[in-house]
Amino acid sequence: MLTPFGLTEQADRVYRLLLRRPGCPTDKAAADFGCPEAELTGALEELTRYGLLAPSWREDGWLHVVNPRLALDTLLAYQHAEIAERNRELARSQAAAEILLSRYTEQHGGEDGLEVEQFHGAEAVRARIADLLGQTNSESLAFVPGGAQTPEVLAASKETNAEPLARGVRMRTVYLDSIRNAPGTQEHARWLTDRGAEVRTVPTLPMRLWIADRELAMVPIDPSDSGAGAVLLRQPGAIAAFLALFEAVWASAVPFGETPRRSLDDPGSQSRELLRLLARGFTDEAAARRLGISLRSERRLITELMEKLDAKSRFQLGQRAAEHGFV
Repeated sequence: MLTPFGLTEQADRVYRLLLRRPGCPTDKAAADFGCPEAELTGALEELTRYGLLAPSWREDGWLHVVNPRLALDTLLAYQHAEIAERNRELARSQAAAEILLSRYTEQHGGEDGLEVEQFHGAEAVRARIADLLGQTNSESLAFVPGGAQTPEVLAASKETNAEPLARGVRMRTVYLDSIRNAPGTQEHARWLTDRGAEVRTVPTLPMRLWIADRELAMVPIDPSDSGAGAVLLRQPGAIAAFLALFEAVWASAVPFGETPRRSLDDPGSQSRELLRLLARGFTDEAAARRLGISLRSERRLITELMEKLDAKSRFQLGQRAAEHGFV
């Protein structure tokens, strides 16, 4: 019941026990829980820290649970604060990664002895990744923007990923939330997870990215046009920056199979991301591409946002979004 909010299973079991036996003393709770009182203390401290248990038990030994409605509000506030902090970390990591990418592509690997390879065109990039995946020993990390993937790309991905997955290479891939409405890409994500890969989704991705064994990274020459080609980097400083970017996005992503966040109150929802894109000056077409959805779907989302925020125009939508702290 409480583990999705970040609490341990033991704290969850104790809280459910106290809901059935409110106001019991600590020694009685320990007996009912079937463990020494000292072992119960850690769970009680955890519940107290999250505002689920009145702290007075430390003095009088009586356990009084907080009203579940108030407790859930407290837990949701904790989660929103954590998501907001992860979003700030993601923005910092993304900015650092974009600066590194810009500097590296300007140098073309020639001036500072940096190991950089360039590949022009999507086919050349896919061929190089397929070759390198065959040599990958432990881990493959990837961002796959663009929403629904073509049948040709999905077929090539299966052929490329099957062998390393069979060897036990750990694969973590982040897609856009929009693939959940794309049957072909959704089936491919399920194919990956059935073979041990981990798949998560987010509303938008900063760029296409692939990292192997934490030793090399493939990034686009032009982040806004991944079809133009890519650069392969092996310099440790660059790899560290892109790893930080990946982990920040991964931490805020929703596991495939779970329902993505849709509430406007959730900082990680598609609606909030659309508001942020519009606030940054993205056109409808550009925002739709970042979200991996059709222009028609993007405009439908804007209409829904205007209705929720009681806005009569795009300008008023921006005002209302700022007033509510959504941008």
